[in-house]
Amino acid sequence: MNKPLLIAGPIILAAGLAGGYWLAQPLKPSTPAQATAKQPLFYRNPMNPEMTSPVPAKDSMGMDYLPVYAEESEPAERRILFYRNPMNPEITSPVPAKDSMGMDYLPVYADAEAENASAAGTVSIDAVTVQNIGVRTAIAKKTLLSHVVRAVGRIAYDEERIVRLHPKTEGWIETLRVDETGQRVKQNQDLLSIYSPQLVASQQEYILALNNLKVLEKSPIEDIRRGAEDLVNSSRERLKLLDVPAHQLHELTNSHTIKKSLHIHTPAAGIVINIGAREGQYVTPETELYMIADLSKVWVYADVYEYELPWVKQGDPVEMRLAGVPGRTFMGHLAFIYPYAEAKTRTIKVRMAFDNAELLLKPDLFADVTIHAGKQVDAVVVPAEAIVRSGAQTQVFVVREPGKFEPRPVTTGLSSNDEVAIVDGLNAGEEVVSSAQFLIDSESKLREATAKMREPSTPPPVQPNRLELEQGVHRHD
Repeated sequence: MNKPLLIAGPIILAAGLAGGYWLAQPLKPSTPAQATAKQPLFYRNPMNPEMTSPVPAKDSMGMDYLPVYAEESEPAERRILFYRNPMNPEITSPVPAKDSMGMDYLPVYADAEAENASAAGTVSIDAVTVQNIGVRTAIAKKTLLSHVVRAVGRIAYDEERIVRLHPKTEGWIETLRVDETGQRVKQNQDLLSIYSPQLVASQQEYILALNNLKVLEKSPIEDIRRGAEDLVNSSRERLKLLDVPAHQLHELTNSHTIKKSLHIHTPAAGIVINIGAREGQYVTPETELYMIADLSKVWVYADVYEYELPWVKQGDPVEMRLAGVPGRTFMGHLAFIYPYAEAKTRTIKVRMAFDNAELLLKPDLFADVTIHAGKQVDAVVVPAEAIVRSGAQTQVFVVREPGKFEPRPVTTGLSSNDEVAIVDGLNAGEEVVSSAQFLIDSESKLREATAKMREPSTPPPVQPNRLELEQGVHRHD
C-alpha cells in the first residue's frame, strides 16, 4: 500500500470534523446593524387608540399610524392574591373555583389591593376625560373675609319721638288753632282751647286758697299759717296736673280771675300726623287730640336673611339711597337687631337710624340699604362651587396628583362673595376641584361602595355548600 495515502486519510477526516463543528455554531453579528429589526405587532391610530391596522396606514388627516411592538402590548404580569365569589364578595378561595350557579370566581390582583389602600372614594381620571368633562380647580387660600349686606328698607317714624296728646279732663273744644295734618308745630305752641267744668272748679279752689293764705299769713299760730300755705300749694299742683300752662297759672295768681277755657300747648316740636277732635266736640281723657312726630330723626327697617345674620352687629355703618332723592347717599348706623324671626319670611328684622334735618326721608318710603359688616374673618377660603353637600356630609375634592381626586370631609364657616371659609379639614395651598365635581362625586361614591364590598367584614358564619367544600373554597367569617 502506498504510504503517502495512508498518512493523508486521517488528516482529511480531522479537518472535516472540525469544519462541521464550526458550521454547526450559530452566526453572531459583528455589529449592531446586523441585529434583526423589531417587528411591530400592529399599527394604532394616533388620534384614536381604539382604531388599529395590521399594516402601515394613514388616518383621515394624513397622519401615519403608530407601530405597537410586542413588549409594549404585553402588560406586566399581575400577581393574583385570591379569588372572590362574584355574587358574594365575602366568600373567597385561594385557587380558581366556581359558585353554586357555575360562575367563575373573580381574581383579585395585588395592584388592585394597593389602589384600594388609598383614601376611600379616591377617583383616578385620565387627562382626556378631565378635559372633556370640564374639570377646573382652585387653590385654597388664607385671606380676610368680609361681607356687605344689601336689603330693601322701609322708612318709619322714630318711636321715641312721637307724642300723643290727650286731655286730662272732660270738656268741650272751643277753639282749634292747629287744624291741619302735616302742619309743623314748635314746642310749647298753643294748639287749642277747651272748656272744662272741672278746670273751672279747680281754679275757684285755688283762688279761695290764695285768699285764705292772705288772711292767715300773719297769724301768730304757726300751724295755722303752715296749713294755709299747704292748701295753696296743693291747689296749684292740681292745676298743673290738669295741664294748665304756666302763663295762665301766673295770670290766675295775679288777677284772681277765673278763665272759662284752658289753653293746651304742644310738649314737643314736630309734624302733626293726626288730629282726633274738632271744634265743639266733647272730649274725654280717652280722646287723642293730636299725634305729633319729630322727623328730625327717622328709623329704617330691613329684613336680613338667616345666613347673613352672623355678619351684622349693632353699630355697623349703613348707606341708604332713595329713588325720590336721586344722586344722594344718606349715612346711618345699625341701631338694633330684633331677637326673633318673622314667621312667614324666616328673616330677621333690623332697625337703622338716620338723621333727617332736611326732612327728605319721608315715612313709608322704600329705600335701598347697604350694611357694611364690621366683622372680618381671617380664614382658609375656597370658591363656593367647590363645596359638595350630600345629606349630612359636606366635602371637597382635593387634587392629590394630576387626574387623581380625593374626597375630603370639611367643616364650613361663614360665606361671602361666592367664597366659603373652611374651619376644619383643609389647609391653605391645597388644590380643590371647583367645576364638574358632581360627576366626580358620583364616581367617588361608586368607588367607595365597591371598596366596602371588597373589604372583609364580620358577618354571621355561613356554612359552605358541598360543591364549595369539594373545590376547597374558604369563607371569611
